[in-house]
Amino acid sequence: MSMLLRNIQHPRAVLHRHMSVVASVLRYGEFGDPAKVLQVQQETVPDPSNGEVLVKTLGAPINPADINTIQGKYPVKPKFPAVGGNECVSEVVAVGSQVGGLKVGDRVVPFASGLGTWRSYALYKESNLMRVPGSIGIAEAATITVNPCTAYRMLKDFVSLKAGDTVIQNGANSACGQAVIQLCRAWGVDCVGIVRDRPEFSKLRDHLKDMGAAEILTEEELRTTKIFKDGLFKKPKLALNCVGGKNALEVSRHLDNHGIMVTYGGMSREPVSVPTASLIFKDLQFSGFWMTRWSEINAQSPKRAEMFTELFQLIEKGALKAPAHEMIAFTDYKLGVTNALSIQGFVGKKYIFTF
Repeated sequence: MSMLLRNIQHPRAVLHRHMSVVASVLRYGEFGDPAKVLQVQQETVPDPSNGEVLVKTLGAPINPADINTIQGKYPVKPKFPAVGGNECVSEVVAVGSQVGGLKVGDRVVPFASGLGTWRSYALYKESNLMRVPGSIGIAEAATITVNPCTAYRMLKDFVSLKAGDTVIQNGANSACGQAVIQLCRAWGVDCVGIVRDRPEFSKLRDHLKDMGAAEILTEEELRTTKIFKDGLFKKPKLALNCVGGKNALEVSRHLDNHGIMVTYGGMSREPVSVPTASLIFKDLQFSGFWMTRWSEINAQSPKRAEMFTELFQLIEKGALKAPAHEMIAFTDYKLGVTNALSIQGFVGKKYIFTF
């Protein structure tokens, strides 16, 4: 028996090491339509060596950035052949030597981007993983590192918000928008959300208000609303924009003097227009945010650990839940990536691969 096997105390891990671990992976060798360029492939995963951890993937979501990366439209360009995915939650099944912070049976999520998480088993460096509480659900853990973190940082890093303040956001029914709504509720901040008009708008509005939104408006209602002029809510200090175009312009008109609009997406594929008067007479600020860059800069910062600690606590209390989602088998990847490209209906649904 190898030194590796003697160091493993978990019976399932020993079983895996007596057998060859063959992983199923979703790999692509060129940019293009994900449903066409992705392929299911099999590969043998070696024993973990110094500082490495072997994990079994429990759930891996499909994010818009994952789709854009495969299409070749994302700033990060992978080396081919590449494996899709940036988020997942996994269970440790074996550890190599010099691994001191993780043990067999721990649940972990990636602590770095670009690892390629759409695979049933994977070998990662311990430094690229973060342990998550076992009490956290698979969907919450699998989706923790992108949208909740993006929402958290945008609410924390641009404006000093206090209870009773107002935040306005478009794309309120998106996965990040749902996280913003729940964090605002937890911190006593009023969140006014904007969504596209649709036949089931009243049902969506009730759903998002039950989640914690102070008010939900359609894009058309946003143009004529008087909820801020009439004092029903304080004028927003912070606006969060993932749409761009005319929608972002209308949102910015409601910002209070010295307010800030943070852009983190551009679903309309139209530029953000800034009226000159907003800059001169209202002293508005317009900024951008990219979670990947923040994570790279703050990889070792205490801010990162503090953020995850608070997010986990909110999840455990039931104050922060996973976005609307559906768990699908990785073999149904064509259905998942196609539907992720054209999300329609009530709430933007997130697809999570199971292996």
